[in-house]
Amino acid sequence: MKTSNLFYQSRTRRPEVDRAEGIYIWGKDGARYIDGSSGAMVSNIGHSNPNVLAAMKAQMDSATFAYRLHFENAPAEDLATAIAERAPEGLTKVFFVSGGSEAVESCVKFARQWAVAAGQGDRWKVISRFPSYHGSTLGALAITGYGPLTNAFGPLYKDMPKIPAPTCYLDRDNLSDHDRGLKYAEMLRDEIIAQGPDTVLAFAMEPVGGASTGALVAPDSYYGRVREICDEFGVLLIMDEVMSGVGRTGAFLASEHWNIRPDLVAVSKGFGAGYAPLGAMIADKGMVDTVLDAGGFAHGHTYAGNPLACSAGLAVLTEIDRLDLMANARAMGDVLMAGLRELMDRYRFIGDVRGKGLLTAFELVSDRDTMAPLPKALNAYERFVEICYARNLITYSRRTRGGVEGDHFLICPPMIVTEEQIHDILNILDDSLGAFARETGLEV
Repeated sequence: MKTSNLFYQSRTRRPEVDRAEGIYIWGKDGARYIDGSSGAMVSNIGHSNPNVLAAMKAQMDSATFAYRLHFENAPAEDLATAIAERAPEGLTKVFFVSGGSEAVESCVKFARQWAVAAGQGDRWKVISRFPSYHGSTLGALAITGYGPLTNAFGPLYKDMPKIPAPTCYLDRDNLSDHDRGLKYAEMLRDEIIAQGPDTVLAFAMEPVGGASTGALVAPDSYYGRVREICDEFGVLLIMDEVMSGVGRTGAFLASEHWNIRPDLVAVSKGFGAGYAPLGAMIADKGMVDTVLDAGGFAHGHTYAGNPLACSAGLAVLTEIDRLDLMANARAMGDVLMAGLRELMDRYRFIGDVRGKGLLTAFELVSDRDTMAPLPKALNAYERFVEICYARNLITYSRRTRGGVEGDHFLICPPMIVTEEQIHDILNILDDSLGAFARETGLEV
């Protein structure tokens, strides 16, 4: 392998990519890999979709860049309309960015500007959850709860208040799921009161957990109560749908499963689906009018509304509709979850299986009764990924317990996946779990 002048997060090297199609990626060495995590939960409609590529090529023949302050462009206008048609009522204004961190940070900055314009300038605190992941820029890190990503940078930003994420699967109490959901929701109310209701601007949450909590889904009772608490204190509800949005859970926005209307939404990842860097903030029209009437949104990015990226995003949405991929995400998600539960029955060191649609994960533990994590020294979150990779399956892992310990693995294939391909993924997982058990001496 030749010397590289690139560096990323570590010294780990991978094969050079040759081509990709559907749910598969080929290396230059000729090996074919199943993209079992859609990259980083990005390639929602699969690789090399010919209709998306054709739309992008057609746009390249017209214009690849037109700065928003100089020209409007049809792909951006059409994509904004398409999003507004799919979003909850009233969320009809769209601000384009190039990625998830930018989308979340746009929501936070917009919320603050709205509060100032609306005469609520004392509101600036954004409550979020721990663990959580909302991005890697400094503003997004301020509301992220994941030690390895935030600890070194604490002096560079103002850390925001955190409440516990609704990790009900770890609780050992006599409460019902319904009551557990309410218990975690009430933690938000308690924190708002502790911080001073007039100082709290927003609550930011992932409706289905992403990298930090591994497809965490709260009890149904949690979601409606959170919305009620935000309304009680005039606190904005920001839904981070960067990973869960644009169909992956079987609905355009995951929050739709609980009939929740956010005030602001961040989307990215599957929005551009790996064809172009693309993200967006979806906002309430009345809030946008307030900000614009007060002098405008003091924020922006060079590639906002880029015509080539927006042509890709519009084609992605068209393909999701044409292929009925949200329905497929629901159906194949059921098949995948059933298969993961069967693996859990065979391997006692799988402590939990969770998720919604094709945003699923499983967590490894040393004791299923107590949910004690595996010993940190095993580095299971890294080692199991390598075992799968050696068997040509790509998975995505993180430390479950705030980034410090615990091991979860996201299994999130593209929304075009078939039942046969789901079983291929499950068979490789089965083989990999067996190899991991033999290597570590864990009980099967």
